[in-house]
Amino acid sequence: MTTHPLDPAIDGAGYATLSVASILAESAVRHADRTAFHFAGTRTTYRELWDQTRAYAGALRARGIGRGDRVAMLVPNVPDFARVYYAALSLGAIVVPVHLLFKADEIAYVLRDASADLLVVAAPLLGEAVPAAAAAGVPLVTVLLPADSGADLPRLEAEAAAAEPIPRHDSVGPIDAATILYTSGTTGTPKGAVGSHLSIVEQVHTTLIDAFDLRADDVVFGGLPLFHTFGQTAVMNIALRVGASVILLPRFDADEALALTADLGATVFTAVPTMYVGMLEAARRSSARPPLRYAVSGGAALPVAVLEAFRDAFGADVHEGYGLTETAPTVSSNPLREPIRPGTVGRALWGVDVAIADPDVDETVVLLDAQDALGEIVVRGHNLFKGYLGRADASAAAVVDGWFRTGDLGTCTDGVLTIVDRKKDMIVRSGYNVYPTEVEAVLARHPGIAVAAVFGVEDDVRGQEVHAAVVAHDGVELDPDEVVVFVRDRIAAYKYPRVVHLVPSLPLGSSGKVLKRELVAQFSPVR
Repeated sequence: MTTHPLDPAIDGAGYATLSVASILAESAVRHADRTAFHFAGTRTTYRELWDQTRAYAGALRARGIGRGDRVAMLVPNVPDFARVYYAALSLGAIVVPVHLLFKADEIAYVLRDASADLLVVAAPLLGEAVPAAAAAGVPLVTVLLPADSGADLPRLEAEAAAAEPIPRHDSVGPIDAATILYTSGTTGTPKGAVGSHLSIVEQVHTTLIDAFDLRADDVVFGGLPLFHTFGQTAVMNIALRVGASVILLPRFDADEALALTADLGATVFTAVPTMYVGMLEAARRSSARPPLRYAVSGGAALPVAVLEAFRDAFGADVHEGYGLTETAPTVSSNPLREPIRPGTVGRALWGVDVAIADPDVDETVVLLDAQDALGEIVVRGHNLFKGYLGRADASAAAVVDGWFRTGDLGTCTDGVLTIVDRKKDMIVRSGYNVYPTEVEAVLARHPGIAVAAVFGVEDDVRGQEVHAAVVAHDGVELDPDEVVVFVRDRIAAYKYPRVVHLVPSLPLGSSGKVLKRELVAQFSPVR
């Protein structure tokens, strides 16, 4: 074998450039007069959005923000989210979206961990943001703060009006960092997952080519939080890439979402399972219906009963997919070109390799090649993140032998992926494995139950006992014992919940996922 000398043309980063900001910059030319956003009774065209973004970028540049700087943002689902997001990326800076429900100490943690250079805050969130920025020593600038508010705080709108707009976005390398997205921290303090421009842009293109039939004349529901990877890429970036319109809703309310999607003619509905349940409840109270062509679900398992009920109520198939913050986010989906397979999350995106591995071996990835083998889902491909910020050990534990270990259990049959459950959510009762999603699918077929969550509670005899928290449909009175019997008659004896809790609502995280750890804490016996 010849030993080759290092050569920049082969071993260097090369001269190729790629920026997420080009998504908006290009569409502002191709779709200048089309509506980018519907928000609060107003519409913003692509030309207007890019002009405003260039002005914001000029203001950020005047503040010294440039390539590699970290711009944290605490902004809800309003047009300013896109303006700040693409403005920072246009300068080669890294965007750090912050959870809108975080308190001051949590915000300060993110600012310190990300080494943020600036925090952009929407006026309604200043109460927690101001002390957080002060504690972390990070300068703050506001958006949506009225000029006559009397608050002694800098306004990005005013700075943008006085700044020179940037003429075009700056060049960055394909694998340069674009975002730092913080995980939910269910297993410890939140970790910052670093995403590249390549993983985000390639995610958009492969999804559009192989998974979704999205067109410039589509109207997409944008109720998913944009600070989360699902709403950010699977709604905003994908829709703006093709010149579609997005209906922005700062806080999901099912009745408002139904009215808006009907009034504005939504053709694509993208949401998490709890939103589908909410829409079905709203549909019981209203005859309004949007002209949906199809719907997309992700973030958690969608019970087949909910999928079927939504199709019946709204006349649209739901194409379920799967992904994580670390995978930009989509790994797989039920593509529009094929009949949907209810209960599955479809096929891997082009260029994304999915396999099933032995979940009990941590130091290496042992692939299970047998058809229908149940194990941990592992992923590799262009969609993988760059690693966890400042956590080389966590990155090494998550990506083993080139495969990202998802922590999810599933099967892959003829290339079609089925999620069974999270490894950490699996219940072990008397030595038998119980997968909550399987039990939840049965509960979803109960005519009186709107939504349910199944979880394990420590038990001195069984190790863990199966519990369920259920929310009844409006006006329905449930009998917990009857619910137990309903499930018992439809599932193996070791799986059905021995305890059913009637609750008014389920605790939800930022992306609409049920926070089962809170249910475990609430219903565990005091020891």
